[in-house]
Amino acid sequence: MPTDEEVVETAAEAAEGLVLDRLRTSDVDDLDITVTFEDGVLDVDIYVRAPDADADVEQVADDGALAAQAAVDDLFADE
Repeated sequence: MPTDEEVVETAAEAAEGLVLDRLRTSDVDDLDITVTFEDGVLDVDIYVRAPDADADVEQVADDGALAAQAAVDDLFADE
């Protein structure tokens, strides 16, 4: 069984990885990813400020949260 810390780290890394894969780092003015895991509930909040990005930044943030969830699902499936 993964620890809460492992769950949070896995989710944060997956979310950040997806966001930075979809957006050029030079376009990102601010990126804040907050992950909590309490009582078996994962909460991922992603704020991206990238006014010069060509991509739909809101969609990238949503996809980052989905990537975090998938990574945590994989973490638990591996146990």
